[in-house]
Amino acid sequence: MIQFDRFAKRYGTTTIVQIDALTLPVGIYWVKGANGSGKSTLLRSMAGVLHFRGDIAWNDLRLKKDTVSYRRVVNFAEAEPLFPEFLTGMEMIDLFRTAKSGARRQEEHYIESMHMQSYIHQPIGTYSSGMLKKLSLVLAFLGTPQLILLDEPAITLDAEALEALDRWIIGQYTRQGTTFLISSHQPLAMESLPLRHLLVAHHTVTVTA
Repeated sequence: MIQFDRFAKRYGTTTIVQIDALTLPVGIYWVKGANGSGKSTLLRSMAGVLHFRGDIAWNDLRLKKDTVSYRRVVNFAEAEPLFPEFLTGMEMIDLFRTAKSGARRQEEHYIESMHMQSYIHQPIGTYSSGMLKKLSLVLAFLGTPQLILLDEPAITLDAEALEALDRWIIGQYTRQGTTFLISSHQPLAMESLPLRHLLVAHHTVTVTA
């Protein structure tokens, strides 16, 4: 489960998101909210990308105290991913899989289902925005993640790729009990997901069925 303890992210004197106390059980959550409501800030904070006040924990792992162990089981895909352009997609995958202690050749299923074979060995600098998005999603599933954070995953994905991602999420959730937080300011076209709603609005967060 995810626990927030006096969490607050501010820029200067402006509060972006504040959660005094909240516990989220295992599940798949649609993080809803208008543009600028703090969805990306919340996920980036949970991933350890942004500094914030208070703390966030996954089960007994506290982000600020157990940083390495926490990040080993929490994966994150940015809304607009940026990677070193001189590396190939496969080299990025190899780096992430090693860092996350993933199984050898774990990535093959994901590469094939997203039809990335034709360019995965090319430099990332040649990738389109859709290719970058697919690569970021593959990276988010490497290792044995217990919590996966997906920021606007549907952006630049075609219908076939979105269906593949839907299957990945369902498979990971049912087999491993992985929790997902999926942000989107638009309705998610993933009807098969057993979604719960995490609403971000006016700097606060509420949970609905």
